[in-house]
Amino acid sequence: MEVIAVSPRGYCYGVVDAMTLAQRVARDPKVPRPIYILGMIVHNRHVVEDLARQGIETLDGGDRRALLRKVRRGTVIFTAHGVAPEVKEAARKKGLTCFDATCPDVTRTHKVIRDRVAAGCQIIYIGKKGHPEPEGAMGEAPGRVHLIEDAADLAALRLDIGSGKVAIVTQTTLSQWDTADLIAACKSRYPDAEVFNEICLATQVRQQAVAEQARAADVVLVVGDPRSNNSNRLVQVAQEVAGRPAYLIGSVADIRPEWLQGAKVVAVTAGASTPSQLTNQVIRYLQSYDPETPSGAAEPDLALRLPGSGR
Repeated sequence: MEVIAVSPRGYCYGVVDAMTLAQRVARDPKVPRPIYILGMIVHNRHVVEDLARQGIETLDGGDRRALLRKVRRGTVIFTAHGVAPEVKEAARKKGLTCFDATCPDVTRTHKVIRDRVAAGCQIIYIGKKGHPEPEGAMGEAPGRVHLIEDAADLAALRLDIGSGKVAIVTQTTLSQWDTADLIAACKSRYPDAEVFNEICLATQVRQQAVAEQARAADVVLVVGDPRSNNSNRLVQVAQEVAGRPAYLIGSVADIRPEWLQGAKVVAVTAGASTPSQLTNQVIRYLQSYDPETPSGAAEPDLALRLPGSGR
């Protein structure tokens, strides 16, 4: 079977920086124990499991404020998705040692929000409901940042702007095509609104690579965690832009033989928080795939070698 290994794919620099920071904290004997991460440091369970083996506990479920209430002592790491200022302040008041793994692109988005709110703007924030990145961004100016996910949310939005202004800001990991349509709809309703398209470069180039390279494939597999927004957007781009059937898989074990039936060319890409070992395992499996004996070919998950782990 021919395999198109879509490039670029996989880890972005923000993910590498976040995991490297967590590794460094875990190795430092001077860092107070226990060590917690408020939420998944990146959205991939394999990464979380590897960090757990090194003594870092991931607190998950609920917003960051609720997670922080579970921590009585020790150290907290803020994830790559960013957190609200009040969460950082609450952690400091508890006397916790804090490390911030926020992606620089997310940090820049927070600054945009602060600056535009200081200039008198109401913020329309285009993002994914329930995702930690909008939670942190909205926490920069509670009551002034309004989350919308689709056209229905925009239609229901009621902004009391008075003599003020409107700024449109986006989450960093969205589909650039969907976002363009929603930004256009926002501009139609608020013609004078400033637009700050904050979709990060890593997300854009990975989406563009899928849009272009996946057209030559019969089917597309995206290696990523179900909670990874950028991974889910890659599936969407493959389906809606490249026009190919596409599936999200956590590892080679998730591949279903019926997806590959009749396929001669398969494109493989990966979300920005997906360890390369998992993607390479999928590529090797497909390269040796025999449709006559599809079962039994899958390898077990590999032990991960994360950036900075020294393993």
